[in-house]
Amino acid sequence: MNHDRVMGVDACKAGWVGITVAAGQVDSHVAATIEELVALADGPLAVIAIDMPIGLPDRDQREADILARQQIGSLRSSVFMTPVRAVLDATDHLTASERNRQLTGEGISIQAFGLLHKLRQVDRWIRQRPCHVVEAHPEVSFALLAGAPLTARKHTWAGAHLRRRLLTDAGIPLDSDLGDAGRKAAVDDVLDAAICAWTAQRVARGQARSLPDPPQVFTDGLPCAIWS
Repeated sequence: MNHDRVMGVDACKAGWVGITVAAGQVDSHVAATIEELVALADGPLAVIAIDMPIGLPDRDQREADILARQQIGSLRSSVFMTPVRAVLDATDHLTASERNRQLTGEGISIQAFGLLHKLRQVDRWIRQRPCHVVEAHPEVSFALLAGAPLTARKHTWAGAHLRRRLLTDAGIPLDSDLGDAGRKAAVDDVLDAAICAWTAQRVARGQARSLPDPPQVFTDGLPCAIWS
């Protein structure tokens, strides 16, 4: 196995976008499913860092989400509180929100409900993961890389430019032509996948930190933490 090859992954409208980094080479991929995306990587991977919850609570909120919000200041709303496992098979927003409210005291947003199909996909895939897989949150990682929480949102010109510069300085330059990934994934999704790749590098090198430390474990048995 190439212990230097890692992948960062983010959800996008087309499915998933991935940035692989190995020995200074940066490549981009896009696919409809997480399995297809990982298969596009050129060779085995040491670590995959993905911007999607791993480890779903049975009740109450995850420590990882609470701590992540504390790390990123004014952009804290970018951290969605992860729904409880009982929500996964809900077929409508009202049902999902009510189940979550019964177990956590809060409903879930329509945006969070819209991500349930991706969450279900990752929850299935993680059981047969091909390598070490960790959860990351882009804004937590960008705050660590920059030395302070960012204030410009990634959807703005200033925010996108700053994030791309930070990634370039960290050895993950994003080419102007990313092929299919550049055409099918939004700018912010590409930036998020790239910073997740930076986090995956840190995990592979034994430099990463977890929120919380040690990770929580729920009845699904998956270590639950956001890494950066």
